[in-house]
Amino acid sequence: MSPSPPLTRPRILFLGDSIQYCPDIYKRLQSQFDFVHPPLSDRHRPAFLQHLRDGTWGDFQAIMRPSWHNGGEMGKWDEELIRLLPPGVKVSASAGAGYDWVDVACLANHGILYCNGANASTEAVGDMALYHIISVFRHTTASLLAARSLSPAHFLTAHHDLPSQSRNPRSHTLGIVGLGNIGMCAARKAHTAFGMNIIYHDIVRKSLEQEAAVGAIFYANLDDMLRQTDCLLLATPSNFSGRPFLTADIIALLPRGARFVNVARGSLVDEEALANALDSGHLSAAGLDVHAAEPNVSERLARMPNVTMTCHNGGGVVETNIGFEQLAMENVERVLRGEEALTPVNGHPMGREKPMMDGGAMGVGNGQQTQETNGDGHGMNGMG
Repeated sequence: MSPSPPLTRPRILFLGDSIQYCPDIYKRLQSQFDFVHPPLSDRHRPAFLQHLRDGTWGDFQAIMRPSWHNGGEMGKWDEELIRLLPPGVKVSASAGAGYDWVDVACLANHGILYCNGANASTEAVGDMALYHIISVFRHTTASLLAARSLSPAHFLTAHHDLPSQSRNPRSHTLGIVGLGNIGMCAARKAHTAFGMNIIYHDIVRKSLEQEAAVGAIFYANLDDMLRQTDCLLLATPSNFSGRPFLTADIIALLPRGARFVNVARGSLVDEEALANALDSGHLSAAGLDVHAAEPNVSERLARMPNVTMTCHNGGGVVETNIGFEQLAMENVERVLRGEEALTPVNGHPMGREKPMMDGGAMGVGNGQQTQETNGDGHGMNGMG
């Protein structure tokens, strides 16, 4: 009788720099699995694709990207890249709540489960939403710029003029597109801290208990919700094609003087249409944590004192980074051990029911609805 072939352990393709926050979990994985850890020079797209073609890293069964700062140097995970993966790959787990950098449907077609960093950034992005909400009601950017100008004249102009343009958020209506984890967190904070009325549109309605917790009213028709909105908060996933949601037609449905806040994805906004609406006064202010061409921002919007801008820092806190590392590693561990993933995005390719994507799914007006995805593959957009 011939001897049995040696047992081989599952192999994980580790993309990005070393583990920083959760070494104990990493040691646990090292005791169960083998790792292949390509250097930065091998992660840029031309080299990365060639290594996949050549089978440099062998037949790995999982892909793990535990940090949003790095590991996405190869760019979008599209059909060109995904078809080169070994046939035995079961799961790809990445930092970042967003995933518009990866074609999750294509992964599913190849039998690969995609897991994101949902929940790790929820609190931080919810806080950033609150920051931008207060900024668009109180015109804090105009006041900040006047104070930092060191000009007494600018200071006095802001001191005297801004009160007539500013409003308390209390009792105003916050319309949320996408009441997933982040949207619900922002709704809870805005309702509790500011006393705002919450209305929302999503492809799936929340339970009555969840709605009652934040006083939310569901609108099945997006157009109807927009007409009742004092401040529109975009918390919906983006899509792999980068198709914008906020267009001139959508803006026209908002009441004159409404405000807009985006903590989702910059690709969801037609920035020229937004700038036109601000110039015309149809929108009174905007708060943008994300931008269409990051790391570049719209020069036109940047010149507007009624636009608050931040550098996609919505999820940018240490707690988020810890959560991203933990989720990426534990998702891979669970799937390779035959257990349920913690944060599946594209449904389990082995036939389990497809879950709701984090952030909800956005309608496109006139009662039409489409399911979308969100994220980024270069670290810039992966945090929120």
